[in-house]
Amino acid sequence: MGPIVWADDTVIVSHRPGGFPGYLFVETRRHVAAFDELTPDEVSAVSRAAWCAARGLRAELTPEHVFSAIAGRSVAHFHQHVFARPRGTPAEVDWLDGPSWTGAPVVDIDALCGRLAAYF
Repeated sequence: MGPIVWADDTVIVSHRPGGFPGYLFVETRRHVAAFDELTPDEVSAVSRAAWCAARGLRAELTPEHVFSAIAGRSVAHFHQHVFARPRGTPAEVDWLDGPSWTGAPVVDIDALCGRLAAYF
């Protein structure tokens, strides 16, 4: 787990470790393997946290797009991905490879996480 952006009793929002600025994980504190195993309260908390994360990423990074996905076969723990595609990313760069192109913005991840916390 990377730097924590925000957390409460139900959900933790963290930034992906490494050099992919604007890639967040929304996870429940209670360990379940899949979305349909969440309680109604957990679904509400995850939804709100993902919405706040997307709004924060859009405001702080002014990306071309903010994506959100629930996927993951390698980890049997529910987590939702919320991540930004940098503005100006060439069309031939895959949607998850945005930061790999030479024109990708360089961002201080810790400072970004501090600013994103204000959106929750």
